[in-house]
Amino acid sequence: MLISRVAASAAALTTLVALNAGPAVAASPRESVTVTGSGAVYAKPDLLIADFASEAAGATVTEALEGATTSATRMRDTLVRGGTAAADLNTSYAEVSARRDDKGEVNGYTATQGLGAKIRNLADAGKLLAETVAAGGDAARLNGVSLVIENDKEPQAEARRRAFDDARAKAELYAGEAGRKLGRVIRVSDVITDGEPGVPDRKAFADAAAMPIEPGRKQVAASVIVEWVMLP
Repeated sequence: MLISRVAASAAALTTLVALNAGPAVAASPRESVTVTGSGAVYAKPDLLIADFASEAAGATVTEALEGATTSATRMRDTLVRGGTAAADLNTSYAEVSARRDDKGEVNGYTATQGLGAKIRNLADAGKLLAETVAAGGDAARLNGVSLVIENDKEPQAEARRRAFDDARAKAELYAGEAGRKLGRVIRVSDVITDGEPGVPDRKAFADAAAMPIEPGRKQVAASVIVEWVMLP
C-alpha cells in the first residue's frame, strides 16, 4: 500500500510540472557580423643593417683564412671606432672552399667570412660604410644594406587603431544594409603582418667616397578581425 501511494504522488507531481511549464521555446541563434580591418602608417627608419663580408684566396687554407680574417678584423675595428656597439656586430657565416683547376685538382683555397652590422647613426651611415669597405681592402665585400624601423611600438599602435576603425566602418555598413545596428564586440583577433619587406635599399661598392643613404619612410601595417553582435 505504501508503494502505491508514493507512485501516485510522483505521477501527480509530474502532471503539475507539465501543466505549469507551458510550451517549449527554442533559443534564437546569435546574429553577428565579422569583418577584417586594416590600417597602415609610415614612419622614418631608425636602423641600417649592413651585410659585410671578406673574401680572400690563398695557396693553403691557412693563407686564405689569414687574408679573410685580417680584412674582417679591420672592418670590424672601423665600425667600432665609428660608434657601432659590439652587441650590434655579429659573424654571420664562415666558409673555406677549395679551388680546382681544369683537371679537377686542388690549386688553392678561398676563405669567406660574413659580418653583420647594425648602424644606428643614420646621418653618418654612408661615411661609415665607405670607411669600413676601404679598411677591408680588396678582400672586402658589401652585399647590401636595408633600412628598418626598430622602435615601432608607437607606429604599430596607431596602425592597429586605424585597423579597428576600418573594421568598425565596414561592420556598420553591413549591419545597416541588413537593417540592423551594431551591438557589443564579442571577438577580436590580431592578425600579424610584416608590412613592407626589408629589401636592400642600395647596393654599395668599394669606394672611398661616402655612400649616400636616404632613409625615406617605411610602412607599418596592422590587420584585425572583429565580430560584433547585430541588434534589431
